[in-house]
Amino acid sequence: MRIATWNLNGIRAAARKGLADRLAELDCDVWLYQEVRATPEQLDEAWSEPDGYHALWHPAEKLGYAGTALWSRAEPKRVQRGLPDEHDLEGRVLQATVGGVRLVSVYLPSGSSGEHRQVEKERWMERFMPWAEKLARSRVPTILGGDLNIAHTERDIFHAKSNQKTSGFLPHERAWFGDLLETGWADLIRESAGDVHGPYSWWSNRGRARELDRGWRIDYLLANRAAAKRVTSCGIDREAGLAISDHAPVWVELD
Repeated sequence: MRIATWNLNGIRAAARKGLADRLAELDCDVWLYQEVRATPEQLDEAWSEPDGYHALWHPAEKLGYAGTALWSRAEPKRVQRGLPDEHDLEGRVLQATVGGVRLVSVYLPSGSSGEHRQVEKERWMERFMPWAEKLARSRVPTILGGDLNIAHTERDIFHAKSNQKTSGFLPHERAWFGDLLETGWADLIRESAGDVHGPYSWWSNRGRARELDRGWRIDYLLANRAAAKRVTSCGIDREAGLAISDHAPVWVELD
């Protein structure tokens, strides 16, 4: 099973940039999308009901904002939108089981636009942790993929020193991410890449960051122990990201 997560930065904009061709090249069995910025009703049928896939949507109530989606070739079961007991107005979490694997598309809020959004991000972090810990300890193979808007270590951001006070690289956010991994999640890309800088998954449009590969790694595929045993390979498709979005797709193969 080939699974990928991708922050599309707007599915309609991505479609105009050649998204269909990139999806065909990557040929995934499951797609976990974030920041779709559209409802299915706003899309052509080719996108709202894609050929060969079952499509689940969890758009934000605010049009043109946030939202997640999950496409799978096999029929998804046990679908859940949002965290338990919370009305997910911004479409941040979408979960389903496909072929015996639990899959979760997550779009953690960004705090970069102001203090009020940082407060909302930290509220999400607090609510998300105990829920994610239960999934990590589950015997059901689980892949959690998405834009978590946190670069975990200095290996995950090109300009580490100048971003110590920037949302997404704040000390307490990084500590929270470390605690998340300690509950039983494997960071598949980091474990595969080892002790190197990068690979990055997001680049600013300023300062030639995209051209010079001076980015952040904020898009993750995390596996619980039951899923990690089945991983055969994983990677980040930088070129697809540069062509379609400001984020690159991150993929994993499970046997």
